[in-house]
Amino acid sequence: MKRKSSSLLAFGLLAALFALVFAASALAADFPSRPFEFIAPGGAGGGWDTTIRMTAKVLGETGIIGQPMPVFNKPGGGGGVGLAYMQKKKGDPYSVIVYSPPLILINLTGQTNLSFKDVTPLAMLINDFGAFAVPKDSPYRTIEDVMEALKKDPKSVKTGGNSAFGSMDHIQFLVAAKAAGVKDIKNIPYISFQEGPMAALMGGHIDLLSTGMAETVGPLEAGEIRVLALTSSTRVDADVLREVPTLKESGIDATFINWRGLFGAPGMPEQEKAYMVEALKKMTETPEWNDVCAKNGWVKAFMPADEFAAFLEETNGTYKELLTEIGLFKAQ
Repeated sequence: MKRKSSSLLAFGLLAALFALVFAASALAADFPSRPFEFIAPGGAGGGWDTTIRMTAKVLGETGIIGQPMPVFNKPGGGGGVGLAYMQKKKGDPYSVIVYSPPLILINLTGQTNLSFKDVTPLAMLINDFGAFAVPKDSPYRTIEDVMEALKKDPKSVKTGGNSAFGSMDHIQFLVAAKAAGVKDIKNIPYISFQEGPMAALMGGHIDLLSTGMAETVGPLEAGEIRVLALTSSTRVDADVLREVPTLKESGIDATFINWRGLFGAPGMPEQEKAYMVEALKKMTETPEWNDVCAKNGWVKAFMPADEFAAFLEETNGTYKELLTEIGLFKAQ
């Protein structure tokens, strides 16, 4: 009797296991079956916002993904608010967020205990580069003018950006200033604007805006700003930005790459993850995505999930060294 009961129990457990596997497989096969939630962890019009909106647009227009992909902005904390929000979505394959270097930097500078390990890497999509802009009537005509002023007085040029203190927009300018020979770079004033950093620049609230290239295109075309330099290694072949010199052309031996990629929620199921990786790969091979990249000056840099995860580990170490050098490393 006991042997029969044990056999029945084992059979029941096995049947339950098969039922769970079948249910999971059916769910994956039906994916996606409802709208997504695409998240930009910064304000409207910023680099994250532009990247994920263009991604959703191309995925939809090409029919690669047939479900709606509305974009929601969750700014704050240099991306920390969005990262905390994703923790509430654990295991949800319909929540997708975009990130770039601040995902790593806000952890290394002690702004959050969360890191890139608390989301699921899906794919790197592009490499973007930084831009340093001033108002059209600024006394600074070149990036060399800015650096000379800072060499005399590190507090003489008020800088700002969309990212938090110690995050990407701040760090990319410090990298340039250090390479230019500016001392006491920690004393260079930096103001973080979660919304409207370009308006702050044109309104005279800061002297120089450190930002992504795409954010400067419209105001530059309208003649409202001057872009003094880009952080790319070579000139960018993108409309109005073609005329902007690189830091290296300006005698400053520095570059800074703003990689951008998409991430799922922590614990994202493997089959849904694989689906999204393949969908993003297909998207990057379309003429529509080529056009988006050309318009924004983005360099196509698709990297699938596993490679992307390894890249993040390596980059985390590189950023840690940089932040330690300038006294901003505070991670536990």
